[in-house]
Amino acid sequence: MLAELFLHFYRGRYRILHLTWFAFFLSFVVWFNFAPLATAVQEDLGLETSQIRTILICNVALTVPARVIIGMLLDKYGPRITYSLLLMYAAIPCIIFAMAQNFSQLVISRLALSIVGAGFVIGIRMVAEWFPPKEIGLAEGIYGGWGNFGSAAAAFTLPTIAVWLGFGGLNPMTGDPMLNWRMAIAGTGIIAAIYGAIYFFSVEDTPPGRTYQRPNRAGGIEVTKKKDFWFLMAMNVPLVGVLAVLAWRLSKIGFLDQTGLILVWLGLVGLYLFQAYGCWQVNKDLMLGRKHYPPEDRYNFSQVAILELTYIVNFGSELAVVSMLPAFFELTFGLSKAAAGMIAASYAFMNLVSRPGGGLISDKLGSRKLTMGFLTAGMGIGYLLMSGVNNSWWLPAAVILTMGCSFFVQAAEGSTFAIVPLVKRRVTGQVAGNVGAYGNVGAVAYLTLYSLLPEGAVGDRIFFQTLGVAALIVAFLCWFVLKEPKGSFADFHEGEDHYHDKSVQDEAKEPVL
Repeated sequence: MLAELFLHFYRGRYRILHLTWFAFFLSFVVWFNFAPLATAVQEDLGLETSQIRTILICNVALTVPARVIIGMLLDKYGPRITYSLLLMYAAIPCIIFAMAQNFSQLVISRLALSIVGAGFVIGIRMVAEWFPPKEIGLAEGIYGGWGNFGSAAAAFTLPTIAVWLGFGGLNPMTGDPMLNWRMAIAGTGIIAAIYGAIYFFSVEDTPPGRTYQRPNRAGGIEVTKKKDFWFLMAMNVPLVGVLAVLAWRLSKIGFLDQTGLILVWLGLVGLYLFQAYGCWQVNKDLMLGRKHYPPEDRYNFSQVAILELTYIVNFGSELAVVSMLPAFFELTFGLSKAAAGMIAASYAFMNLVSRPGGGLISDKLGSRKLTMGFLTAGMGIGYLLMSGVNNSWWLPAAVILTMGCSFFVQAAEGSTFAIVPLVKRRVTGQVAGNVGAYGNVGAVAYLTLYSLLPEGAVGDRIFFQTLGVAALIVAFLCWFVLKEPKGSFADFHEGEDHYHDKSVQDEAKEPVL
């Protein structure tokens, strides 16, 4: 597949893969356009450190329900229209954030912008429709890894672009070059919106001749066993609970008063009940005994739950670390903002090879669950080593350790989504949405913890130690509880006996010169 990926760069399924990973890339540039410019925003608007940390939490907050909702919309309407509309929407909160004049406006616009982070889920279904199970790990890894590089691209380029847009002006307080963060952030949203229109006219949901499988109802995940329904209800609690934690955090810095906090919590209870009602409507016939699934049509929701936990510790930790790493390097090693942003981007830079690498290992090793466990354990060890980084370290050694740790983090993400599309095809969007949402649950939880820790080396050490221990616990679950999906290395997807993409069949007949 690797050879065909470049030999047939813009044909058949490979064209779809390239167009889709770039859509994800732009969504991540938008989603992470704040972190590399955070200190400039802080200085410009006179914000406190606690307020900046709160904005970082807001950046991932609404991605939690958004990924669940977009997973439902994706299964119903297809990835083409869903991705296009989300990219066009990105311009709105970016422009609002760029025009903000106070902390409250920053928080509101950042909450709205956090919805863009749900774009990842859409491409998972698109890529799964165009690639067979035996290649799904590498294909999803390329989509996730190359798209995920958008966070590194934002860290590398946005501070420099903001300096260019400052047209040579100097900060009167520090004498440093002026960073026009407003134009830089607004520009990312406008570019994403333009590409959204291009994407709509350039892709199709499925290869020619294939039917896009939709669930009978899209109000919640369809389960196939009664006990799994109650498991689903339990696993939905953290999706709402993490938003309650965010509301509490906002109340601590005065953004919400006590009455506002109680109203938000009551609203979240209502949201959970509404979500539970949707799940009941989808699974009512099963729960009332009017529907029974044959053994070949069943799946274990417990496997979805374990994948959700893996995504807490890998992608959740990546979101948290990417958000705090520029400031970590800036303060620990006394670097400039631009230098710290570029060095910190080495963590996300590894996405180019590590996430596809994790998917490829999952394809080739012969066991997707053992791959998942091994990579998660390596990630845990890497974070424990990073907890010892301080200003006495040789800077290149800290960068090498950061990149090594990030390899295991992102390879584990790739191996997670090598399994997700194989759980149950007709609800792939919703499974991907819930697993993806748990990544944001982890991010909010980790960033909330980080905001409560003391500033400086002690807080950073506790933060990385927490990430490491959590990863090792989940690695144990992968080894001893996670089960290998059916048809993990099959030539065709569930419910198919042949592959319909004629353009790819034609490619296989062409001689390679």
